[in-house]
Amino acid sequence: QVHLVESGGALVQPGGSLRLSCAAFGSIFDRAMGWYRQAPGKERDMIAIVTRDGIADYADSVKGRFAISRDNAKNTLYLQMNSLKPEDTAIYYCTIIGTASWGQGTQVTVSS
Repeated sequence: QVHLVESGGALVQPGGSLRLSCAAFGSIFDRAMGWYRQAPGKERDMIAIVTRDGIADYADSVKGRFAISRDNAKNTLYLQMNSLKPEDTAIYYCTIIGTASWGQGTQVTVSS
């Protein structure tokens, strides 16, 4: 099982940007990867996925604002988040799609 570690979460003002990283301790080049988030009292929801070939898909709530990318040489997954809104506040997790490999999460808080 590949160990995943997220980083980059922070407190940011509405309209701001953040870039999250997910370091994989193991090879991920042939795996689809994803970012999920979980707000207090809510379920964990998928927000972005990327295939091993770099094809991305997004939840409607983040489409046009977030961008998922990967660097297979570095075994790292990224999430660029722009035009952040208070409703984006959540713990963000990365995962290898179809596996039980999840990171510990990184907190993103959008507030003035």
